Amino acid sequence: MDIFDTFLNADVMRRTFPMLLQGLWITLQLGAASIVAGLVLGLGLAMARLYGPAPVRFVTRLYIDIFRSIPLLVLLIIVYYALPFVGLRLSPFLSAMSALTLVSGAYTAEIFRAGIEAIPKGQFEASAALGLNGRQTMADVILPQAVRIVIPPLTNNSINVVKDTALASVVAMPDLLKQATQAQALAANPTPLIVAAAIYIAFLWPLVALVSRMERRFSARGR
Repeated sequence: MDIFDTFLNADVMRRTFPMLLQGLWITLQLGAASIVAGLVLGLGLAMARLYGPAPVRFVTRLYIDIFRSIPLLVLLIIVYYALPFVGLRLSPFLSAMSALTLVSGAYTAEIFRAGIEAIPKGQFEASAALGLNGRQTMADVILPQAVRIVIPPLTNNSINVVKDTALASVVAMPDLLKQATQAQALAANPTPLIVAAAIYIAFLWPLVALVSRMERRFSARGR
């Protein structure tokens, strides 16, 4: 059998491509929502870990350690299949978004924490000398500098979130991978899976290159 007919069948590609585009749109929606929610959660966790009272710092650190350790697939299955036993039933989209946000928020918190701690202590002292309170110091002086430091790792984390959306297919989420799997079964041909992989690469490769470029630029500035 011709390898192109097996893995790059033009007729199968033409018939299943609309399904893949629908899955891509859902993947992008899920990824964007999870990234934004994870950024908000991560920033809040970072601030709580750095400046909260001792009990809050302990609980925050425990949360971060737990959700950085648990496999995303395990958490996704718990959210979708276990929570209904206690009366909490979420849609596939909300289940996937919740799991992605909980894990992404933990990693994002550590990224923000590292960025804030990288700011020289003199910046805090100078802000206090100018009469700025804690909120003003953080919002106007520290966070703007920290954000510039954490842009490359945050972008890399966002790429990982988009890739992890593929796991949502286990909860019947009609994302790109799920649509490709269904199309492969209907066509009895692996072409849709190959096309889905190509779509992931076409979408994520420029972002990976962007992260590498930003890392080189920030490294050059730091010299």
